[in-house]
Amino acid sequence: MTIKPQDDALPELSDRLKIRTLEVRGAEGPLPARLYTSGDAGAKRDTLTVFFHAGGFVGGDLEDADGFLRHLADDHPGMAVLASGYTLACVRPFPAAVEDAHAVLTWAKKNKAKIGWTGKQLMVAGIEAGANLAAVCALMSRDRGGPALAGQILIMPMLDPGLTTCSMREMQQAPELLDVADACAAAYRGYLPNAADRTHPYASPLQSSRLKNLPPALILSTEDDPLRDEAEQYGAKLISCGVKTTVIRMAPQPLQDPGARNECACKCAALGEIASFITGLGRSGTPPA
Repeated sequence: MTIKPQDDALPELSDRLKIRTLEVRGAEGPLPARLYTSGDAGAKRDTLTVFFHAGGFVGGDLEDADGFLRHLADDHPGMAVLASGYTLACVRPFPAAVEDAHAVLTWAKKNKAKIGWTGKQLMVAGIEAGANLAAVCALMSRDRGGPALAGQILIMPMLDPGLTTCSMREMQQAPELLDVADACAAAYRGYLPNAADRTHPYASPLQSSRLKNLPPALILSTEDDPLRDEAEQYGAKLISCGVKTTVIRMAPQPLQDPGARNECACKCAALGEIASFITGLGRSGTPPA
């Protein structure tokens, strides 16, 4: 695990960035989505990253991470980024969101022409609750025979409904972060009303005993996030199972505001680590999706 300083400086976005609104197919019906691309308008991209937003499973939408996704796409002209909605727990709790997430991957594979993707390389990414869905997608794709994934990018992920890690317990004692920890507990109560589901690997990847044969992972945490330890413990478990994994702990960031984790992702240090990870996947000759 590497600890990296944070850098707020970001380059200007290019005028070649394109954003398109579309619908994708979830497990039960259509879902809102946005496609982010940069570079030549008519070119097909070899890599597609499917992204899921934050919001503790009970809130959030495509707008929340728009700034991050603009920079992510603009930094990688050879990659398209598909940000998808999913069923929130206030509509239907677990497993609706994870079934949606996996269905979107299947939809993307079947609709390559529509999104301008060659089908060569497919990745998943997410922030907070969306990172949980991304991690679970990796498990589901392995268990269900596809779509094959080249990598997973988990940014400040929610992975432990039991809220048992040291960082979670310690942050609950810090007045300035008590609301952050409480929000995690409330999110899981909404997402997992059936207590028995809290140990299901598709709800809590950290509890899974089957983590072999998963795609390479980049896991980003921050020093003062209650979610820090579960992110890093998951990284350690992946490594012990032979999964190529990079775990980065970033400098402390203010997390009291609802969109704080999205803002943290949209920092030069975070985007730089993501760029290095994606470049490394290309060099490793990861199999196509």
